[in-house]
Amino acid sequence: MKNDFPTIVITGATKGIGKATAELFATKGFNIAFCARNANDVAEVAEALQKINPAVTVISKTCDVSNKNEAMEFCNYVLEHCKRIDILVNNAGTFIPGNIYDEEEGVLEKTIDTNLLSVYNISRQILKRMLPQKSGHIFNLCSVASIGAYAGGGSYAISKAGLLGFQNLRHELKEKQIKVTALIVGAIYRILGGATDFPIDRFIPAEDIAKIIFNAYDTSASTVIEEILIRPQLGIFNSVLIQTVFPSKSFLIYMV
Repeated sequence: MKNDFPTIVITGATKGIGKATAELFATKGFNIAFCARNANDVAEVAEALQKINPAVTVISKTCDVSNKNEAMEFCNYVLEHCKRIDILVNNAGTFIPGNIYDEEEGVLEKTIDTNLLSVYNISRQILKRMLPQKSGHIFNLCSVASIGAYAGGGSYAISKAGLLGFQNLRHELKEKQIKVTALIVGAIYRILGGATDFPIDRFIPAEDIAKIIFNAYDTSASTVIEEILIRPQLGIFNSVLIQTVFPSKSFLIYMV
């Protein structure tokens, strides 16, 4: 980086929570290093972040975090360009609705590669910078599926339960002045094509999660917020998975 601003690294930062977090931290004067799978989206978001705050440095790379080689290339790119790393937000993830007993072969492996192993691999690599500087904060985007079963959870629930177990890292790093926070999030609204008139106020805005991340980071060195459970004010739906198909569009509304 060309300045001494603090730096945040975010995976999956072109949509939802990742994008909202990148935008907020850019306004707070943080350099941003991020990745996502779609090259066009990466370029568009990088340009937008630079416009939000021209003083900060934005670096980005196209990366599928489920592919270990690509994940390591992203991490090495970040380590090469960032003198220090203050925050890592492990946000990238995938959701394939289904049941454990009848979902397609390979769903578990794909889901764990994306939601769990990527966090393991990326965190270990980024810690190579945090450990020598004796500071840093890692945020892991867990889910209500991490703490309880629900319809359609399938392999996703397994991967997110494993991610909550990643809090062992908090125990390992507490004497090294590095913080680890698990965000246990419910009811995030995501659309895969099309639009909907479904009541948006039944979901948590991604911007709220970004604010929570900043506030959890913005504490004294002697304080760590280990876990945060976040639900919509009106609670969950009777059906956790709602799938609607339009004539030429389809989208999913689901609990993270």
